[in-house]
Amino acid sequence: MANLKIPMDVQEKANMVITDFNLKTFEKNLGVKYYAAYRGAFLYLNRIEGNKDGPVARLKYKGELTNWEFSIYRFTRDNYFPMEFLFPGYDCVDGTIQGAMKAGNKAYPPRWTPAESNFSTFFKHLFGK
Repeated sequence: MANLKIPMDVQEKANMVITDFNLKTFEKNLGVKYYAAYRGAFLYLNRIEGNKDGPVARLKYKGELTNWEFSIYRFTRDNYFPMEFLFPGYDCVDGTIQGAMKAGNKAYPPRWTPAESNFSTFFKHLFGK
């Protein structure tokens, strides 16, 4: 299992889970979304917030779409740590991609503010005008 790579069909399903989560969670927060990068057995969860883009968590594929090993990104040490459990959101970690994104939102709450160029879109979304 050490050299396990995430199959393309699993990557496609994972991307659909992430897209669905983004649509439901960030529907009123334009410019915020999770996306995945894949390397070997790892799915790296990153989040875009306006013009900021950064890591949130790393998931290790263990052969099933609902059983991933979770590691939170630690900005203080610039690494992923699988044994961390003392952070806001740890209670959301359940082996799923959705649980990892919920944990990421609690550990690192989105603080996106629209750039000036996005104000018209932002206000249209907020007020429907």
